[in-house]
Amino acid sequence: MLKCGITGLPLSGKTTIFNVITRAGAEVKPYAGGRTEPNRALVNVPDKRFNKLVEIFKPKSEKPADVEFVDLAGLSRDAGKGAGLGNSFLSFVAESDALLHVVRVFENPAVPHPENNINPLRDWKIVEAELIYSDLGKISNRISRLEEKVTKRKINPAESSELELLKKLEEFLLNENPLREFNLTDEQKHLLSGFAFLTLKPEIVILNLDETQTGEVNEIKEIEAEMKNKNIPIVKVYGSIEMELEQLEPEEREEFMKDLKISEPGRERLIHEAYKSLGLISFFTSGTDEVRAWTLHAGANAVDAAGAIHSDLARGFIRAQVVSYDDFINNNASISNCRDKGVLRLEGKEYIVKDGDMIEIRFNV
Repeated sequence: MLKCGITGLPLSGKTTIFNVITRAGAEVKPYAGGRTEPNRALVNVPDKRFNKLVEIFKPKSEKPADVEFVDLAGLSRDAGKGAGLGNSFLSFVAESDALLHVVRVFENPAVPHPENNINPLRDWKIVEAELIYSDLGKISNRISRLEEKVTKRKINPAESSELELLKKLEEFLLNENPLREFNLTDEQKHLLSGFAFLTLKPEIVILNLDETQTGEVNEIKEIEAEMKNKNIPIVKVYGSIEMELEQLEPEEREEFMKDLKISEPGRERLIHEAYKSLGLISFFTSGTDEVRAWTLHAGANAVDAAGAIHSDLARGFIRAQVVSYDDFINNNASISNCRDKGVLRLEGKEYIVKDGDMIEIRFNV
């Protein structure tokens, strides 16, 4: 299951964004609290295809894909060096698959900015620096242990290669570059997976605006240019008002969204962007017993899909019966019609699963 950590400076509106996404109703305080335990909530991935399949099959049970969102405590300066709630905060960040970095754009005299004024790019850099410091600490500790082995002549070839790579990464971080910008091979990524480096995680920047900032906003031009240069996606959310919109009936919500020129609810924009940033796709299993959406990494094959459902299906995999959602709908939602038209296929182990595939696994254990 995908887990997204919501991070940012104190008073950036992280809990408000958490409520927009999850409708959890977590308490929003107009001051920097001292809590260390994060708010958590599971959210169904919005998918009109899934809803349509439920409508067609009328199953006994339905299970959409889930995403867990974790609202982390505010990250202050020097957290990467252990200051404030730093160590506790960073341990929760390490559990996340992706980071949703909330950057404050809204003005509110009742909620003073911890840096005394609104400057989105500066605020983003503060948090990014703390994540870099944290990764530097992990690398420094590991380098020290490996160099001790060198002095004792107890280092093996694999550890020598690791030491060489870590020294390059250390230099890269010291130049204030996040590790996601280092051109790592798949083998190197596998080698580093145990470190849970924070700056290797995909990041989405959430600009938290208010309802008066629906037009051109000068304050965000710098950060938009910087994120474009770094290929980091940006999502604009009108945090406070969108949190209130989630409490309205659908018809009322749509009317207010039109006034704000919002075509898609904030929660859907963010979940879809998280999927996109992590390279995730959905496939479906469907029938009268259950309709279920499953999550896979793009590029995964039919055996990976079988394993996502159950390890026995992967172990005894024979064939996958596959039809795309679009082909299924375009052929009157009929499997027999799909078979007659040749769009229902039997695929082997190496078949690369596509977003929206409807799959039935044939197996023998």
